[in-house]
Amino acid sequence: MSNFQVYKRTLSFSLVMFLVDLLALIIVAGFATAGFFIMNKSNDMALIGLVIGLVIGIIIAVLINIFISNRIKAAQIGMMAKGVVDNELPEDVFKAGFAEVKGRFAKITAFFMVTNAIKSIFRQLGRMLNQVGTALGGDTGNAVTSAIDTAIQVLIGYLCDCCLGWVMYNKEKGTARAACEGAVIFFKHGKTLIRNVGRIFGMGLLSFVVIGGAFFGISYLIFNQFPQMFETLAKEIVEFGTRNNIEIADVISNPTYLMLFVCGIIGIVLWSTIHSVLIRPFILVGVLRNFMKAGLAEEVKEEDFKLLDGKSKKFAKLHNSI
Repeated sequence: MSNFQVYKRTLSFSLVMFLVDLLALIIVAGFATAGFFIMNKSNDMALIGLVIGLVIGIIIAVLINIFISNRIKAAQIGMMAKGVVDNELPEDVFKAGFAEVKGRFAKITAFFMVTNAIKSIFRQLGRMLNQVGTALGGDTGNAVTSAIDTAIQVLIGYLCDCCLGWVMYNKEKGTARAACEGAVIFFKHGKTLIRNVGRIFGMGLLSFVVIGGAFFGISYLIFNQFPQMFETLAKEIVEFGTRNNIEIADVISNPTYLMLFVCGIIGIVLWSTIHSVLIRPFILVGVLRNFMKAGLAEEVKEEDFKLLDGKSKKFAKLHNSI
């Protein structure tokens, strides 16, 4: 099966993931908006109401992510791994994917818990590379450091997804061992897996401009019909800053700037959601194919773990727990 065929067959997971993430966003926005109007109407405390509603919405969204989104993600990546390795997928991929995660709730939950140990390896690498930015100093150095941090975070995401694919494919192995093996494979064959970096960032930038820009424009057209809402919110923010001796930036104290700021946030959030659900999986299939091929080509030996034990204390601790 080609990468596109695997992506196409597993697209149903992406569509369901999109609906779930969209529901979470609607819940967050709905609770924040409700809190704003309820408190503003009754107690003239719009800002506090917005914050309370936002916190409640975020808590619900986090629970949705833990109990629903993570299961969908594991099912999708499990089917991707099966497709690129076995070169075939069941007729009903969606049903088969959830059959894979059924009864493995604890194992999948454990994986998302142990990813902190895997992420720490790349964070250590990021701190080493950030010395380049520190050496340059000034705005240029800060820009270099920021670019490195962004690249590292993107790679961390692909590393964790590849490790999840390895965990899902190797059912007989414990979560911790399979996750550690995945990290070792990623580092041992880094040159092979880094081939897709250009496409990763190129497609990411293109989708950001197109998707993020579109939702920014749509949000602006909608919010422009309700200028009083942002005048009230900006006034509340300024009064809050005055009462607490906090200097408020123009970007949130000026109604016009505040509206543009909110539109920008909406554009970024929706771009991130759509990119991660619809575009990123296509890139992931190619990366996962190289990863699984490299991992199955040779058995990970005990001495291979030493490659990463010295790079991360969390990884060493996880390795020793196997």
